[in-house]
Amino acid sequence: MGKEKVSGIEWEKIEKLRRNYPAELFQTLARIEKGKKPVSIYLVGGTVRDCLLEIPSHDLDLAVVDGAIECAKLLIQEMGYGTFVDLCSAEEEAGRVVLKGVQVDIAVFRAKTTDIEDDLRLRDFTINAMALQLSNIVDRSSENELIDPTGGIQDLLVGLVKHCPGAFVADPVRMLRGYRLCALYGFTMDADTVRAVRAHRVLIHQVAAERISYELQLIFDSPRTTVTVKAMAETGLLRELLPELYEGEGLEQPEFHHLDVLNHSFQALAMMEEIIADPAKYFSGKEERIGNYLKNENRARCLKWAALMHDVGKPVTRKEPADENGRVTFYRHDEEGRTIFNMFADSMRWSKTDKEISGGLIAMHMHPFHLCNVQHKKEITKRAALKLCRRAKDDLVGLFMLAMSDSLASKGEKKPEMMEGELVQLFDSVMEMYDENIQPVIHGPRIVTGRDLIEEFGLSPGPLFSVLLDELEVARVEGNVIDRDSGLSWVRTYLQKEKQIDTDDNMCS
Repeated sequence: MGKEKVSGIEWEKIEKLRRNYPAELFQTLARIEKGKKPVSIYLVGGTVRDCLLEIPSHDLDLAVVDGAIECAKLLIQEMGYGTFVDLCSAEEEAGRVVLKGVQVDIAVFRAKTTDIEDDLRLRDFTINAMALQLSNIVDRSSENELIDPTGGIQDLLVGLVKHCPGAFVADPVRMLRGYRLCALYGFTMDADTVRAVRAHRVLIHQVAAERISYELQLIFDSPRTTVTVKAMAETGLLRELLPELYEGEGLEQPEFHHLDVLNHSFQALAMMEEIIADPAKYFSGKEERIGNYLKNENRARCLKWAALMHDVGKPVTRKEPADENGRVTFYRHDEEGRTIFNMFADSMRWSKTDKEISGGLIAMHMHPFHLCNVQHKKEITKRAALKLCRRAKDDLVGLFMLAMSDSLASKGEKKPEMMEGELVQLFDSVMEMYDENIQPVIHGPRIVTGRDLIEEFGLSPGPLFSVLLDELEVARVEGNVIDRDSGLSWVRTYLQKEKQIDTDDNMCS
């Protein structure tokens, strides 16, 4: 194809756009546009933006002057398949048609305007305020220019996110959406838009939690989370969303650290993003294991949240030293941090799974450091490794990534010089024991079951069952039990020992 253009868009881009959808979709829409009740159909918003950027999209955004629901239902009728979803609100008539994994959203012009340019001016950002008439795409006509009343094409070419007049008052979640666009596309926010966010930031409290959470999670899914979060901090928007985080502002820490709690948290997020991007740089030889871990749904996102919020419990657990030679302490800040984080996650309507992953990592983030201290004196035992693996479960790898990001974000005078090296050494040791000794036990069949405890030893179900089965796992990991017979023998010995202890205690009393 030549450089023939439709509305300033090369035909190659139009063809790429059309290939993302069922082959008959655009022809069907064209028939509807010219049907018994003619209606002008426009491609708008993100569809046009992504077409210009040559980014694949499976969502088609359409606008009509009226009759959006009628168009949606007619589309299903003409296509012969599809599911209709009513998206109408008090302010807008809109419908969605789901077709073979793609969705077509059809909405009427905003504010009951009858002109497409007026509709576009009422949108959120200039790069989302462009339109193409559908018939021009189907017929390869070049009669009409790209409909762009706010100069969106120029902003798109230079990567600028610029708000349309009144956008944030009309819908305050658009402030977050602007940062999301910056995060996803590597764009920069226009200076006037930054000032508008700063002026309107308190309006974010008018927005439903689910809508805020949706935008935040997309930001945390992007490879530019840190720079975006810091940009949000500069306008004060982040403070409105995460006041818990700002409790650490100006809160000094012991000499292991060089930053206050708030800025340490930002730095830990930055380090986590670097580890995710290049695991081999920090965990040489373990990049495949880390890569496989990150393939699990939402793990990278949850790790970033854990890094940003890992010390959120420090302000409420801070204790001044008892004397001038003592130091400030934050005992149990990890567990308290999980409680505070969980309240935030609940308020944002997070899924139970995501909350438990991030919250669990926050609660455990000091464990690797405690084991590093043990490692100074002696080798880590299989029992200690098993205890860590039991608690971390599927997030053992993530726990060491979090500890590494925490360590890298700390550069105080009294920080151990080889802290990161010690974490890697511990990670290697624990993972070796996990692969060779722990994984076959905790993921394999039990050699002694609860039924065995009942039938072989006459025990009744209760707390003792858990103690016995847990300790039996330890014995297997340590190599002291290898099969059912040795397992039953171990239980018998254990019970006799406990009985003897009980007898001795009674004699003493």
